[in-house]
Amino acid sequence: MKYINIVILMMFLALGAPSCTMLEPEADNHNTLDRVYDDPSFAEGLLIKAYTYIPTNDYSFDEVATDDAVTNDRLSSYLRIATGEWSPRLNPQSEWDNCNKGILYLNQFLTVVDQVPWKWTNPQVKELYIRRFKGESYALRALFKYFLLRSHGGIGPNGDLLGTPIYDSFLESQEDFATPRPTFAESVASIYADITEAQKYLPLDFGNIGTLPEGFEASIDIADYNEVFGDFAQQRMSGRYTLAIKARTALLAASPAFNPAGNTQLWQQAADFTAVLLNDLGGLDRLDPNGHLFYLKQQVDQADITTGDKKDLQEILWRRPIYNNSSRESTNFPPTLYGNGRVNPTQNLVDAFPAANGFPITDPMSEYDPAKPYANRDPRLSHYIVYNGSKLKNTVIDTGTDGGPNSLEAIPTSTRTGYYLKKLLREDVNVNPSSPSSQKHFNTHIRFTELFLNYAEAANEAWGPDGQGAHNFSARQVIAEIRKRAGIEQPDQYLANTASQEGMRSLIRNERRLELCFEGFRFWDLRRWKENLSEPARGVRINADGYTYFTVENRVYDNAYMHYGPIPEREIIKFGLQQNQGWQ
Repeated sequence: MKYINIVILMMFLALGAPSCTMLEPEADNHNTLDRVYDDPSFAEGLLIKAYTYIPTNDYSFDEVATDDAVTNDRLSSYLRIATGEWSPRLNPQSEWDNCNKGILYLNQFLTVVDQVPWKWTNPQVKELYIRRFKGESYALRALFKYFLLRSHGGIGPNGDLLGTPIYDSFLESQEDFATPRPTFAESVASIYADITEAQKYLPLDFGNIGTLPEGFEASIDIADYNEVFGDFAQQRMSGRYTLAIKARTALLAASPAFNPAGNTQLWQQAADFTAVLLNDLGGLDRLDPNGHLFYLKQQVDQADITTGDKKDLQEILWRRPIYNNSSRESTNFPPTLYGNGRVNPTQNLVDAFPAANGFPITDPMSEYDPAKPYANRDPRLSHYIVYNGSKLKNTVIDTGTDGGPNSLEAIPTSTRTGYYLKKLLREDVNVNPSSPSSQKHFNTHIRFTELFLNYAEAANEAWGPDGQGAHNFSARQVIAEIRKRAGIEQPDQYLANTASQEGMRSLIRNERRLELCFEGFRFWDLRRWKENLSEPARGVRINADGYTYFTVENRVYDNAYMHYGPIPEREIIKFGLQQNQGWQ
């Protein structure tokens, strides 16, 4: 009874005494936005958070939704969209959420960056930090806009080519998000505008210097410059990376899906933008002789900016930090090497690799032997794909019908096509549970090989196989160097005999397919080229009677409209945005 009286008294005091504040929330230690004005590291977190949304932070392996691969993961969302379930409600290829989140973080950061005490003890350093952070923000915003446009730009209900909503300020109300879709050209112009703004603030490259780069006032102290723009800032968004984003955007805008009139000036612009970047770094001399093997130990070790030999860093323009891991290998090694065999290259892709002399295997000049399909082939085939009888970790992999767990669909983690992935994997990783080991890896944002292929594609469309525009090399010269590096026998007679623009176009697209396989390009390349999306994924069955080729998985895409990705359904419902044609 005494206890009850005490409780009643406390309730009376809490509810009846006017001066009591027991029910009012007290200040706690939760962070609020106000902290950014006092804590530079907290403020920079807004910018760093945006970096975490970059789509190329990891490899998607979305090739399993194309003609290049399938997966043995039956629950894969990529398998589902490839076999008929792609919709505005199921879209693992959507960049809408992540890219718009990144943009909103950047926009909020730009509203506070001038007011943060980045270094109150040194006003010059403070201003340099503001300059760098603004440049990074505008450049990252351009990057996110590019991925949004690639993934969601398309033909609207009225037949107009539409882009994606442009958010150039921090939005706080639902009405602010209900921004109509601009034209595709307006979205491209918005990307270019952000890049132009970023270039006002950023040097071409970060790193300690002895002489101030162009665009920086002579009064700036070198030590202060190096504190802000020096080695510590490596792999943050630089001026050179923005040039690559600009070139990528121009290539997208020139491509058939977004350039239905075939405007050659757009192709010329894409070639010009790319050539500016490549020529500044040495033109074709920049092509790394080992660039197609960038994921192997020697190249990964060289890429370490603290211990590597910087003069050999010719392949990787921009990458994520190096990390120790074994997940790629455990995911993709064959089952006898304790892997899950997830990504299975198709016969389609295997057939795309030419013979060693450079001729397609369908050409009699290739001397292709159907009884020995992997003999006398482009060396990249053995670098990138594990086929029957090839080695991985010094172990012969048998995918024939009597090959045990590595055989075609022998167990749930076996291949469905007769092939396993080799590219991007390190053979010095051990995923045996009894003695596991990891090794260094990195994920690439932009490789120079991609940029050379971008240039070749644009230059061929603008000026033909041998035209150079105002530059020092042609599409043919680029492809010649890439094929020579790959190990194609010289002289390359097939390339020499490819005289027409159409023939060179096919060759360039095939070289792009091979060089960039499993790096997240094929899905969108097919779409921007308006190529057939429904080529069935094929495999091989090997037994005593030889090689039998069969359809592993049909690709259920509608070529009438699926060259463009959908706008998420909820955005259509919430904000009344126009959907791309065909999507329901």
